[in-house]
Amino acid sequence: MTKMTGGEAIAKSLVREGVEVVFGLPGVQLYGIMAGLRDEPSVRFITTRHEQATGYMADGYARAGGGPGFGTALVVPGPGLLNAAGGLSTAYSVSSPVFMISGQVQRDFIGKDVGMLHEVNDQLTLIEPITKWRKRVLEVGEIPAAVQEAVYQLKTGRPRPVEIEVPPETMEEQGEATLLDPKSAVREAADSTRIDSAAEMLINAKSPVIIAGGGVGLGNAHDALIELAEALQAGVFTTLNGKSAIPWSNPFSLGLNRGASASTPAGKYYGEADVVIGVGSRLAGLGGSIVSGDKKVIHIDIDSEEIGRSHDNTYGLAGDAGKTMKELAARIRSAGSRPSQVDKIADVKKTVFDSAPGTQPQWDILQSLQAGVPDDTILIPDSTQIGYYSMAFWKVASQNSYIGSGYSGNLGFAFPTGLGAKVAQPDRPVVVVAGDGGFMYNVSEMATAVQHDINLVTVVFNDNAFGNVGRDLDLGWGGAYGTELHNPDFPRLARSFGMEAIQVKDPTKVGDSISDAIQMNKPVLVEVPVGPMPVPGFFGQRPQAPKKPE
Repeated sequence: MTKMTGGEAIAKSLVREGVEVVFGLPGVQLYGIMAGLRDEPSVRFITTRHEQATGYMADGYARAGGGPGFGTALVVPGPGLLNAAGGLSTAYSVSSPVFMISGQVQRDFIGKDVGMLHEVNDQLTLIEPITKWRKRVLEVGEIPAAVQEAVYQLKTGRPRPVEIEVPPETMEEQGEATLLDPKSAVREAADSTRIDSAAEMLINAKSPVIIAGGGVGLGNAHDALIELAEALQAGVFTTLNGKSAIPWSNPFSLGLNRGASASTPAGKYYGEADVVIGVGSRLAGLGGSIVSGDKKVIHIDIDSEEIGRSHDNTYGLAGDAGKTMKELAARIRSAGSRPSQVDKIADVKKTVFDSAPGTQPQWDILQSLQAGVPDDTILIPDSTQIGYYSMAFWKVASQNSYIGSGYSGNLGFAFPTGLGAKVAQPDRPVVVVAGDGGFMYNVSEMATAVQHDINLVTVVFNDNAFGNVGRDLDLGWGGAYGTELHNPDFPRLARSFGMEAIQVKDPTKVGDSISDAIQMNKPVLVEVPVGPMPVPGFFGQRPQAPKKPE
């Protein structure tokens, strides 16, 4: 055992776990850990301007493949942790590994409700719905084991956020502690006998298809997915979280799964499937199961509780996606090669975007944006018109290159998430697509971008409104209300922070400006003034006001 403060124990334990970056905001209950981090030169501390950004940045860092495979954030208790909860909610919804370290009030006053600074009763219960694992640590000697277990939880099973909270005395006082090496985190393939049975089903299947979810990226299973698709000669659809699972250029890629009932060639191809292999996905969307009818499903997921939850006719393979798919592919190949479906899939693929030009100006804007970025660009769309349109029509070219907010759907998440992604991948272009409403949620983080040389490109489509909500109210509820906005001069505001700024006069030429912005190698804001945009066809029926009784 060695004598050290609790803050030193946390900092040294993080170093042992491979942590290279902490996103945080210093505060009065955190002095002990701030001193500990200050003395660890291998850890970069990025000071945010609001706690909300800490969770988002840690999430973007994790999903872009930063450091040890997870993101780390630090906040004061109470309002600090509550401010960060939006980022934790997003990370929870997309199964992103985020390690949140929170302060607490003084030990003797925890749960006493006496009005201590930043006091919120029972923080652990408060954040339980948006964390996988959480622990309160009261003694210095308990800290190394708590950090070790937190990271183990991040690297095993389903990777959702974890949290530890430590009161100020524990961070500041000296105590005996033994630093621990990381736990071995092994993710096993599914049960071999069950893989044999699933392989037999697939060998006998006539028209299998694959739906790939976010778990493919989180499990680094991209190559295994392609190996399985080739062995089966099966087309691959993706969920929204799984858009980066397979590049559009791959001959088996068919883009976003937008429903099997569609009367399109892609919809018909999907409808003909006799077996659906779901990989790393809940197989559920906002409207329920994304697998229609009584199709047979082979569901591969690290989380056994998700298997069969959204579809009754399911055969489950609970285990690591990459290892399980590789074993499946080997068994299928051993039974002999299947007839090539590459030409058939290519014919279907040619038609995937046929209906897209019907929605303007979104189509022309997105095509220009796509043409303006290199293939290794990471795109992070906010809840805004071009962001929504990118869900279906952005052509993913590389791994970990499309980061969305999942079913949490947080407005304003994209800019701070993009900052975290750029810290993780400083040599890759990172482009954020936001609206004026969402961008203003975290506009102060422009200071963070400049201070810490985080050189992402942020495109702000400015319609001076919460445009999507205003359009819905107009179309279905008798008129917009409360959706008009007063905005600053965005280019001048960005320059006042020290960023570069460009204003685009023609939205359909936005790609030229984005290409120029990427070459600047500085934080750049690109403002694109736009007007109202129509509902994209793939959005389906929009909300309608209930009929008034006569």
